[in-house]
Amino acid sequence: MTRTDAGCIDRPSPNHGPRPEGVRVELLILHYTGMPTAESALSRLCEPAAQVSAHYTVDEDGTVYAHVPEDRRAWHAGLSSWRGRTDVNSRSIGIEIVNPGHEFGYRPFPAVQMAAVADLCLDVMGRHGIAPADVLGHSDIAPARKEDPGELFDWPGLAARGIGLWPEPTAADDLPESGEDVAALLGRYGYDAAESRTLLSFQRHFHPERLTGEANPETLRRLRALLRMTGR
Repeated sequence: MTRTDAGCIDRPSPNHGPRPEGVRVELLILHYTGMPTAESALSRLCEPAAQVSAHYTVDEDGTVYAHVPEDRRAWHAGLSSWRGRTDVNSRSIGIEIVNPGHEFGYRPFPAVQMAAVADLCLDVMGRHGIAPADVLGHSDIAPARKEDPGELFDWPGLAARGIGLWPEPTAADDLPESGEDVAALLGRYGYDAAESRTLLSFQRHFHPERLTGEANPETLRRLRALLRMTGR
């Protein structure tokens, strides 16, 4: 392993391919590793037989590992879609964040780790012109399969640094109950509204205090606020 000029530790993965001609990087996808240890996750990301990878991994102590060059297509998103477009791998950068995940003892993300995640995100966003609204979690783009980075992830803290969005409802979002088509609203924002777990995925990201998978007034206020903030 060597340290790159950007301060990352170079731990290359063979699991990547070319990006399609003319396809621009426009999304930044954040994951948790969901494995018992950092080393087990790093080993899997670099194991040819695993057929998975990411561009970077951020350890709990803030160490950043670089796996795949940003001009290459890493294999991190899997079956996924956003705003009606599939093949998210071809138009995204993927960052894995060390955490055991829901299967192995999900826990809060340390402040030093989140600071490193934020710094890395800002670097990536600056290089590719990625908008804050296009920084997403794995569960946002694959609600039927994924839960990460989950309800303990500090999305509000990232949004305070211009990474991702955090809803700030106003009186304009306090609409009376009117039989709104919640799936249609989720689809307008970018989610695959056909999936039954989509509302739960939205709550994991934007309303983690209420993980019911059912519509409630505050979840709807936050969804309306995001639509207003993005003009979608």
